[in-house]
Amino acid sequence: MPSATVNATRMELTRLKGRLKTAVRGHKLLKDKRDELMKQFLEVIQENRAIRRRVEEGMTRAHGSFTVASALMSPESLEQALLYPKQSVELELSFRNVMSVNVPVYHFQTHGGQGGDVYPYGFATTSCEVDGAVEALSSVFQDMLKLAQVEKTSQLLAEEIEKTRRRVNALEYVVIPRTQENIKYISMKLEENERNNIIRLMKVKDMLLAEAIEEKRQQDQKTLQPPL
Repeated sequence: MPSATVNATRMELTRLKGRLKTAVRGHKLLKDKRDELMKQFLEVIQENRAIRRRVEEGMTRAHGSFTVASALMSPESLEQALLYPKQSVELELSFRNVMSVNVPVYHFQTHGGQGGDVYPYGFATTSCEVDGAVEALSSVFQDMLKLAQVEKTSQLLAEEIEKTRRRVNALEYVVIPRTQENIKYISMKLEENERNNIIRLMKVKDMLLAEAIEEKRQQDQKTLQPPL
């Protein structure tokens, strides 16, 4: 149904036609954006699965090694060995634009531990299982950071996909059909008014013609009337 407040004027019809043209173009652009976002989202999801598998495997190895080490060493010795790390990490955050969505990009640098030495303890007083746990955690750290980046990216893309989908549906099922109905309504009203105007003009023309004929008839009668 057309809006009850729509004005059946040619100016309003022109405005609605322009709005319909803009809505149709916006609908196409948003659909293209939604499709590209879905493509990017699926790629991120695949990457997320691969990285999560590596992280879980690395964390499983580290947890197993720590479990064995905690059984072979006293809690105090294990805590003392890992109390002061040999390396520090500097994390930087930047953003990149993916289809108007700013997704995070993490960069990190390690300081200390020359030559890849990440063990903050002497080997003579610790179990070799601690070495395996530290090495597993060190190797999986970069993947953990990458996993955080990818999961945040997938979350932001999913939110943008949902917003874009709602806009597409609003244009496709509400704005465009309602605007088309209003245009059709105004066009019909203008055509009806035009027909009514034509009918009125024809009636006026017939009335004027009838008056002219009657006036002519009266003049003819006066002309033919004999003088007294």
